[in-house]
Amino acid sequence: MSTTGKRTEELIALDKLHVWHPFTQQKEWVSSEQLVIERGNGNYLFDTDGKKYLDGVSSLWVTVHGHRKREIDRAVREQLKKIAHTTLLGLSSVPSIELAAKLVKITPRGLNRVFYSDSGSTAVEIALKIAYQYWVEKGIKGKNRFITFTGAYHGDTLGSMGVGEIGPFVKKFNPLLKKHIRAPYPYCYRCPVKSNKKEYPECGTACLGDFERILEKHHEEAAACIIEPLVQGAAGMITSPPGFLKGVRRLTKKYGVLLIADEVAVGFGRTGKLFACEHEGVSPDIMALAKGITGGYLPLAATLTTEKIYRAFLGKYEDFKAFLHGHTYTGNPLGCAAAIANLNIFENDKVIEGIQPKIELLSTLLGELKEHKYVGDIRQRGLMVGIELVADKHAKEPFPTKERLGHAVCVKAREYGLIIRPLGDVIILMPPLSIKDAELKKIVRVVRDSINACIA
Repeated sequence: MSTTGKRTEELIALDKLHVWHPFTQQKEWVSSEQLVIERGNGNYLFDTDGKKYLDGVSSLWVTVHGHRKREIDRAVREQLKKIAHTTLLGLSSVPSIELAAKLVKITPRGLNRVFYSDSGSTAVEIALKIAYQYWVEKGIKGKNRFITFTGAYHGDTLGSMGVGEIGPFVKKFNPLLKKHIRAPYPYCYRCPVKSNKKEYPECGTACLGDFERILEKHHEEAAACIIEPLVQGAAGMITSPPGFLKGVRRLTKKYGVLLIADEVAVGFGRTGKLFACEHEGVSPDIMALAKGITGGYLPLAATLTTEKIYRAFLGKYEDFKAFLHGHTYTGNPLGCAAAIANLNIFENDKVIEGIQPKIELLSTLLGELKEHKYVGDIRQRGLMVGIELVADKHAKEPFPTKERLGHAVCVKAREYGLIIRPLGDVIILMPPLSIKDAELKKIVRVVRDSINACIA
């Protein structure tokens, strides 16, 4: 018997009449039951009928310290008393200046300049344009392509799609996209290097050898290499083996190609360090940040570059060397105020130190789940997890696409009070860093029960 109230029914009807949802087949949407989230508190979401759900994916990878975090609430309220928005075109603002100084201080060494925008896609778009124009201003011709990786996802604007690969996201738009250079990302469970007959670590990270051969052939036309450090999120939480990222940095330097680190998903503590590049001591030439930058409160992004890159854009007005790019809400003061409060929480509460036991507990819990008959692979880096479901564990055979097992498992999990999302048949877990031990246990238990219920 449905417990949906009249108000909820009215909201759902209006939603299905007017709202076009992202990454959603709307024909299916209007024929299925839906949740309408009204509020949040801590690590939980509440729907319009008051039912409580554990937020197992940080409201799509953005919520860092939980919902209604007191310090961030207060910072936004205090900023509202001053001004909600003022442009950075020809003016500046207190929060944008203060946040830039904080970002320079905590990001990898050498990243001294901050260009603001409002989403991960725009942060990457800016990084690509900066990398290309850098070589133009240096007077070096022909560097107009990018080296990217198999399985990459960098956003949904045309430039960011061009350096992405996931078929359903970009296939229809291929006629609009510039063709770039693809290198193999180390998806060790399903190795992309066709010549490789060994498993990691016996393979000696064969994909790095392929990467160097690509650089050797294409470095004169490559403006930059773009990578999701340590974890390819949208590809299904594909985790690179130790040393791969450092090897990529070493080789890009060797061949004179800029390195763009897309830390949109992996930044702000998700991998167990503040930034994924820290794990291997890598300093990229350009870094894109978004998602968790405001703690999950407001749209904000930042693209950071080295001083060397920044100086290539300096000149007289009539030289037209300026970076002619901008967004209406660039450096929005409310977003910057939320981001400053977010970073203060990391520092004051020693968040990175505090999540280490949680990462270990999650690893133990997932170790038990890995024995499940239909779990082929589990990939974890920090509190980022991908659980790949397969029909045949020995043959690594996937379930038929039309069965949509991953989707079914996530829908079933809602009945147990957990909100998660799949990427195909990979179940994604990315709880807030504020998650508690008991809640981690619940997440893994519900995933197991939901798999069993759907397969049964």
